[in-house]
Amino acid sequence: MYAKIQLKKLLQAAISKLGLSWPEKANIEPPRDLKFGDLACNVAMMLSKEAGKNPRQLAQEIKEILSNLESPLEKIEIAGPGFLNFTFKKFYWLEIINTIAEQKDRYGASTFGKGAKVQIEYVSANPTGPLHIGHGRGAAVGDSLTRIMRFAGYDVSTEYYLNDAGIQMNILGESTWIRYQNLCGVKASLEEHHYQGEYLIETARQVFEEHGRALLDMDLDHGISICRKMAMDVILNGIKEDLNLFRVEHQHWFSELSLIQKDKVSYTLEWLQDKDLAYEKDDALWFKSTDFGDDKDRVLKKSDGSLTYFASDIAYHQNKFDRGFELAVDIWGADHHGYVPRMKAAVQALGKTENSLQVILVQLVNLQREGHQIAMSTRAGKFVTLKDVIQEVGIDACRFIFLSRKSDSHLDFDLEVVKRKTMDNPVYYVQYAHARICSLFAKAQEMGITPPTDDTLVLNGLDTPEDIELLKKLHDFPETVSSSATNLSPHYISFYLMDLAGCLHKYYTVHSVLKAESSELIQARMTLFQAVARVIRNGLNLLGVYAPEKM
Repeated sequence: MYAKIQLKKLLQAAISKLGLSWPEKANIEPPRDLKFGDLACNVAMMLSKEAGKNPRQLAQEIKEILSNLESPLEKIEIAGPGFLNFTFKKFYWLEIINTIAEQKDRYGASTFGKGAKVQIEYVSANPTGPLHIGHGRGAAVGDSLTRIMRFAGYDVSTEYYLNDAGIQMNILGESTWIRYQNLCGVKASLEEHHYQGEYLIETARQVFEEHGRALLDMDLDHGISICRKMAMDVILNGIKEDLNLFRVEHQHWFSELSLIQKDKVSYTLEWLQDKDLAYEKDDALWFKSTDFGDDKDRVLKKSDGSLTYFASDIAYHQNKFDRGFELAVDIWGADHHGYVPRMKAAVQALGKTENSLQVILVQLVNLQREGHQIAMSTRAGKFVTLKDVIQEVGIDACRFIFLSRKSDSHLDFDLEVVKRKTMDNPVYYVQYAHARICSLFAKAQEMGITPPTDDTLVLNGLDTPEDIELLKKLHDFPETVSSSATNLSPHYISFYLMDLAGCLHKYYTVHSVLKAESSELIQARMTLFQAVARVIRNGLNLLGVYAPEKM
């Protein structure tokens, strides 16, 4: 059992004997200074008022109860105003090696999510152009979160919401139509609001190859509609290819247009009116979002009869919950932050709790080369595609850097820095730790040293501060996974891996492995390194990143 969980159970048993219950604000964390032990807890201070006792007095009573229980604790000390500091016996940390050897690629997995049905919707970029690097960050976050939540016991379904209806698609059709006319020798110019990218020239060429000049003789709207459909199909196929290349999964592709064609939006609006959650004013239909904490009511249908995106989004989320999802996770660009309160309001109007919808905001990426910003504009057609970046720096580097910071924080992505094979590069730092262990085992084989097997694990001699530091870090992995899933934060895994790699690299500077004082110690340290390599592989897999054996 992992340290924090086991200690919490022991403390709960102790305070129960005192007629007390675990307080919500109690926490168990490693002390800032390791000389105070392995873990510290403030439970005595949190319960002193309820118990009617001085915190140190209560801490003493808890200590006495714990001292009489069978446990892996070696030492319990009281510090400061009433902190309880705990030191575990060495064997407790060593046991994790056997656990990792038994569980292998499932080490860190759990039933924490209890099979809860979760839908994660991400990327969902308008099919109006190739994916750019900003879309790539959202793709990496969504796909990694899917891997993590499944590993933590959730039943996760992935989805791409296809915005194939509305004004942007009409503009795409018009932009392609103009490019098609140019190919037919007809003078026509793109206006400022049209998509300027040269990728539409190739799309228009495909229209010409299939239809020749026939579209010029058609009704204008019909000709544009053909251009719109072909442009969307070509672009969407490109998006799917790029996401597949980037190791990103989408099980379902949901069409916004299907909601409209099946009258699902109209049904939802009528349902809101029947529940007195929508009203007519100034020839428009409004949603009573202020009833659910939004700062103002929102338009569902405009005075000209056209639907807002919000109307379709409510119908779409109704569809999600109708499919039985207990939690809907939407991953949006940070520029949509103002949209969150109204969608939270809509979800509550649909009879769900506010927390049934969780929105992860992803900041745009500042793409740079040697510190100089690369300007990007999708509408103007001036951007570096995700595929371009992948081809230049590689999938592993791209995904890891995207996941190396909290998703709603700004990210500077310098193409030249990411390609460097130095310890300043976080993806190299972590992958090199794994490759370093593989290299050590290859060298051991050359030296005739037989590596330990699951049946011959040797642990004697793993008692230095660096050994214990690595063992503790290995203990932390399962909790890191569950915390990452609970907080919808894939960057917890990348942070953890950088810490684990740091401990490994530090170990190398302090201790010799293959030239240790005895054959038994060599085997013990190789056993430890086997476990570290396994956890690095498991963690990198959750990020969708490979663990190389050579670098």
